[in-house]
Amino acid sequence: MSTVAAISTGMAPGGIGVVRISGEKAVETAQKVFSSFSGKKLSEIGGYHALYGRARDEKGDIDNVIALVFKAPKSYTGEDVVEISCHGGLYVTNRVLKAVLRAGAEPAGPGEFTKRAFLNGKTDLSAAESVMNMISAQGEQAEKIALSVMEGRLFKQIKEISDSLLYDMALLSAWVDYPYEEIEELSGENLSAHVKNGIEKLDALIKGFDKGQIILEGVDTAIVGRPNVGKSTLMNLLSGTEKSIVTEIAGTTRDIVEDTVNLGSVTLRLADTAGMRSTEDTVESIGVERAVKRLESAGLVLAVFDSSRPLNEEDRRLIGLCRGKKAIAVINKTDLDGNYLFDEISENFAKTVFISAKTGEGRQQLEEAVGSVLGTADFDCTGAALVNERQRDCCKKALDALADAQTAVETGMTMDAVTVCLDSAVENLMTLTGERATDMVVNEIFSKFCVGK
Repeated sequence: MSTVAAISTGMAPGGIGVVRISGEKAVETAQKVFSSFSGKKLSEIGGYHALYGRARDEKGDIDNVIALVFKAPKSYTGEDVVEISCHGGLYVTNRVLKAVLRAGAEPAGPGEFTKRAFLNGKTDLSAAESVMNMISAQGEQAEKIALSVMEGRLFKQIKEISDSLLYDMALLSAWVDYPYEEIEELSGENLSAHVKNGIEKLDALIKGFDKGQIILEGVDTAIVGRPNVGKSTLMNLLSGTEKSIVTEIAGTTRDIVEDTVNLGSVTLRLADTAGMRSTEDTVESIGVERAVKRLESAGLVLAVFDSSRPLNEEDRRLIGLCRGKKAIAVINKTDLDGNYLFDEISENFAKTVFISAKTGEGRQQLEEAVGSVLGTADFDCTGAALVNERQRDCCKKALDALADAQTAVETGMTMDAVTVCLDSAVENLMTLTGERATDMVVNEIFSKFCVGK
């Protein structure tokens, strides 16, 4: 493969910028733009050593830099790699990159370095995909999921299933092809047990997919309620800033105010909506319509009620709109006088939380309720997990094939029919890990990566 280079740090000013070069001629290319102050050449030092010196191009000196050498196969890509660290201004970093490209390197494509790591056997495909999850992680639990997959926990579990099925297929094929040889015969009972084990593990992975996605990607969350129940105050409490205007005047919020916050292990993409009521005000009525649409499309609803006032028809309409949704009743203003019973609310929501958005009391209870309703509270972020739709689809197809194999065994169909089902399952599992992934699949996956990773 050719020698490629790209900026591996973010395209924004920072303390340092890193230009990564990977390929057979990485050291040779780097030496054309770098000279050390000690007089040593990069080709004279071993892997995991660095030299301090200066980067130059045809115009002259660029910056004082550090060049760090990694030798194949013990590098991120499995190839010779040189990383040149310069000061992190965009102009300086881009100038270093241009010098490297003029020295003979080719521009790296999206995900080029991680793709090479996969092709060189440094990582499996599922772990490579999780690199982007690590980069985009917005919370501790999302980071744990990404790290778990990067460390190979998903690969290990999928590999155990596929290896077991491959062993069974080998025995079946040998027994069919050489019926007169003394070959261990696979009993229907053992085969059924192996298939059942695979079904259970794949089913658990698929069932946990939605919970994992919520942690990794966050969930669209609508804050809804009639005017002056404290929706905007709740928005400000969760966002930690005066995001929404708070007044005693009903109908202050007429459009949707948005922010992204972390609440426990979950990232909420909050939308503070207009107070839901009947109004002849044209602008406010548009806001109410948008509030209803946002409620209908949201993955989580925080339905806010005023604890100091009895329920009215607008509250009851909101209760009806929340039926069938993942919704939490947030009974606000517990700091005010009022002792109304809210059995009607508790009967219609999975979780009811009493809070004072003004003082912050009850925030922890709201966090716990969100985890419970979304199912993320009991999700093991350190275990095997599916991190995207491609992986889920591979598991689903493998699960369907194993279900067919189980039926074939139980109904006494020929072992050839069973083998066909097992082969389909293994094919999909190996596509997930990358052991049998086509070039088209691999290219599609890495095309979604950022350049430089």
